[in-house]
Amino acid sequence: MFLRQLEPRTARTTAEAMNFALWPFAVLTVLHQVFVKATNFTITDDFAPVYKASLAFLNGRAVYGENFDLTDPHYLYPPSGTLLIAPLAIIDPERSKWCFIALNAVAIILAWYFLLKLFKFSLRSPAAPLFLLAMFASETVINTLTFGNVNGCVLLAEVLFIMLLLKRRDLWAGAVMGLAIAIKPTIAPMLVVPLLRGQWKVFWTALGIPVALTAIAWPLIKDPMNFVHRTWPYAMTARDYFNSSIPGLGLYYGLPGWMILALRAVMAVLVLATLWLLWRYYRHDDLFFICTASGVVLAAEFLITALGQQYYSMLLFPFLMTVVLRNSVLRNWPAWVAIFGFMTYDKWLLDSWQSIGRDLEYLRVTLGWGLLLVVTFCVLGDRYLTARRKGRLDAGLDPDFLLDPAAPGTVPMATALSGRHEVADSLPA
Repeated sequence: MFLRQLEPRTARTTAEAMNFALWPFAVLTVLHQVFVKATNFTITDDFAPVYKASLAFLNGRAVYGENFDLTDPHYLYPPSGTLLIAPLAIIDPERSKWCFIALNAVAIILAWYFLLKLFKFSLRSPAAPLFLLAMFASETVINTLTFGNVNGCVLLAEVLFIMLLLKRRDLWAGAVMGLAIAIKPTIAPMLVVPLLRGQWKVFWTALGIPVALTAIAWPLIKDPMNFVHRTWPYAMTARDYFNSSIPGLGLYYGLPGWMILALRAVMAVLVLATLWLLWRYYRHDDLFFICTASGVVLAAEFLITALGQQYYSMLLFPFLMTVVLRNSVLRNWPAWVAIFGFMTYDKWLLDSWQSIGRDLEYLRVTLGWGLLLVVTFCVLGDRYLTARRKGRLDAGLDPDFLLDPAAPGTVPMATALSGRHEVADSLPA
């Protein structure tokens, strides 16, 4: 029966035609990124320091002895993460790296599948190959696989966390988040979402698991205090290379400290205002609220804190998927200009105008994250001002055309992408 699905035939609907066109591109792109890009040589190797630290841990040697004067990738995982990833060093480094890349590739594909289910798409929908192609064509997936980073597993944990939050499985949601935090604390700001929703049980396991793993790992690591005195301060300090956050770009361009602080403060105020609007008027719209609020919090973290790297943007996939929701804040072209800035694999370096090219390349990610936050705030702010002017704040912020399902042009995107809304096929010949 499965092989019958592969039988070449002519599409009878627009949805079938889109599927026939998109699935080969999606599958071959996945194969190319996993078996070609990820296995070819790259100058950046995030996996090497991870393997080295795992091997040192298993052999009772110092783990946190990095030379931070070098610009090579450094090992920054906390002791809890060291404990969890140590089995990587049981086999030789080459096979271990291939297994690690495969693990992250599978995690990304599982995250894609669960996101489809979360937003009520089937594998038969054209949305399935479209989203898979978009994910694996993005910089964040390509460099996560080629550099040998753990971002794919963190994305899967994020998606599972969202699904469990929606089902009110708070302890399990916290357990998933706790394991992710234990390895990569970058995901920790997502705990703002259950905090705003009052899902307090999440914190029992989300905080308890990293603490327990740290307690187990601490006596097993030869130099745990080096993490406290050397690694943690370095991770919390902005650097002027491979860093797209405001502090990182500010240092690179030599901006005065007061200007960097002012930019961070302005964006922080904007984010707080956005979160208040979401909490006040959308917290009962579970899927929209959780995915949008988490996206805002994570984008703010990448932009405002000491370190923000482009491939962190993988954690914004659930936020970007909200475009299929009728009240999404991403249904406008400025939002997708922003997304282009931090998601594409394009390089904007120019041989003929090198200074301009460097500025375009180095600034596009920072400006993309910033513009996404500005767009989100402006869309919600405009909805708020319009609703207040019309005296209907008690009914929420959704504009009039969303409140009337029969209004023209309001066909849900999920319906359109599923092929159930065959506009083109219904036109007269």
